[in-house]
Amino acid sequence: MTQKTQLTLAQIMLPHQANLGGNVHGGEIFKLMDMTAGAVCQQYANTTIVTARVDDMRFTNPVYVGDHVRCTARIICVGSTSMDVLITVDAENLKTGEEWRKVASAFSTHVSIGGDGKPKKVAPLVIETEEQRNLFALAQKRRADYKSREQIDY
Repeated sequence: MTQKTQLTLAQIMLPHQANLGGNVHGGEIFKLMDMTAGAVCQQYANTTIVTARVDDMRFTNPVYVGDHVRCTARIICVGSTSMDVLITVDAENLKTGEEWRKVASAFSTHVSIGGDGKPKKVAPLVIETEEQRNLFALAQKRRADYKSREQIDY
């Protein structure tokens, strides 16, 4: 059975999602990112999923009312109960025909939760390509960085 490790959600940005200048609120983009990442993890693990961490959130271009926004979440590393996800967001202007532009990206960690409310084991990630190996190595480095920062009480 093929592992389902990538998922894309898309939507048109509407006026209620924007500020007075017509820019879509970053929180609206973040919500789409978290929803997409949670969905791919739920699809992968077949369990309830909770978000444990989001970091390295970057907004690189504005999103406007009327833009078609595409959010892609890809599982890049799996621990015993957690999944690390790379999330990217692109937008295109349907009125002008402007090509897709990158608007945001982030990394997130999600945990599989069993019916008892406790973390539940998930299947190991099958890595087949050089790109997958590179992303897995990046995720491993990020995990080591997280662990070293967990010693700091903010």
